[in-house]
Amino acid sequence: MNRIAAIDWMRGFVMVLMTLDHASAFFNQGRIANDTIVKHVVGSSFVVEQFFTRWITHLSAPTFVFLTGTAMALSIVQRREKGLDSKAIDRDLLMRGALIALLDIIVFSFLSGKLYLQVLYAIGVSMMLMALLYRLGRRVLLISALMLLIGGEAFTLLFWQPHEQVPLWLALTFAPWFSASFTVLYPAIPWLAIMMLGWVFGDWLTTRQQNSWPVARVLLTVGLLALICFLLVRGVNGYGNMLLYREDNSVIQWLHVSKYPPSISYISLELGLTMIILATLLWLQPKISIGQYGPILVFGQTALFFYLAHFAVLALLTLLLERAGLGQAFLAAALTLGLLYPICCAYRALKWRYPESILRFI
Repeated sequence: MNRIAAIDWMRGFVMVLMTLDHASAFFNQGRIANDTIVKHVVGSSFVVEQFFTRWITHLSAPTFVFLTGTAMALSIVQRREKGLDSKAIDRDLLMRGALIALLDIIVFSFLSGKLYLQVLYAIGVSMMLMALLYRLGRRVLLISALMLLIGGEAFTLLFWQPHEQVPLWLALTFAPWFSASFTVLYPAIPWLAIMMLGWVFGDWLTTRQQNSWPVARVLLTVGLLALICFLLVRGVNGYGNMLLYREDNSVIQWLHVSKYPPSISYISLELGLTMIILATLLWLQPKISIGQYGPILVFGQTALFFYLAHFAVLALLTLLLERAGLGQAFLAAALTLGLLYPICCAYRALKWRYPESILRFI
C-alpha cells in the first residue's frame, strides 16, 4: 500500500502539539499538569489560558499510539508484498519495540537521574506485545482492547491507592507512580489497548471492500460515538473517570479528565477528536497538494527522530531563553519547529536512501 498522507499529517499535527507541551515544561513557569488525581487538589482553580494550552496537547499521546498501531498493520502488508516472511516481520517489530522502550528505560532515565518511564516505554512494550497479539485477528483484538479500556479502571482500583506507594509491577502495567526514586507516567496496558485499536483500523484499511463505506465516513461516525461516550461518562461523573471527577458544570471541569492513568473519559474524548480530525484530513487529501515537503507532513514521517531531536533543541534553547510565561513557551516551540524542519527533511531523505539500514527503526 502507498503511504496515506492524511495519516502523516495527523501524526505531524500532534507532534507540533507535543512540542508546545514540552516547550511549556521547559519555559512556562505557570504550566498546569495536574491531569491526574495524584496531583490534582480538589477545589483548586485554573488559569484559563494555561489549562487550555495543556488541554489541547492531550491529543498527542493517544493519537500517536493509535496511529502507531495503524502504521504497524499497514507496514505488515507492505513487507509481505515485498516477500518478507512472518519471522522477519516479527523480528523487526520486536527489535524496534525494544529499541524504543530502551530509550526511556536507559537514555531518558539516565538523564533524569532515576527510572523515568514516559510514552516511549509504553509504545515500545506495546509494539513488542503486538508482534504476538496481531495474529489473534481484528475481531479478537477489538473486543480485547475494549475490555481492557472499559475494565481497566476496575482492575486498577483493586490495587491502586493514588497517594500510597504502588508496587513496580503495577506501575509498569496499569497505574502511574511519581516519586524521587522512580516515576512511571505511562503504564503499558492502557496504551497497548489504544495501539490495538489503531491496528484494527489499519488492518481494516488493508482489507476493506471497494463498495464499503468511505473511510472518512466510518471515522466520523466512530468519532461521534466516542464523543457521546465521553459526554455520558463525564455526565454521570462516576466510573470511567479514574477518580478525577467533575466538580461543577464549567467547561473546564468537563474537560479536566485523567491522563495518568488514562480514563475512559480521556480516551473517548481524545480518540473521538482524533477520528473526526483524521476524517476531515482524509476528505481534504484529494483537494490539497503539498508535495513531499509540507512541514506537518515531514514531521509526521520522521516522528521518532523528531521526538528525540526536539528535546535536544529545547535543551539548547535554555541557553538563550529564560523560564518565563506562556508566551515564552510558544516562542520556544516555534523556534524548535523552525530549526527541526530542515533537519527532519535531511533525515527523511537519508532514511529513504537507505531503507534497510538501522535508520528504519527510528
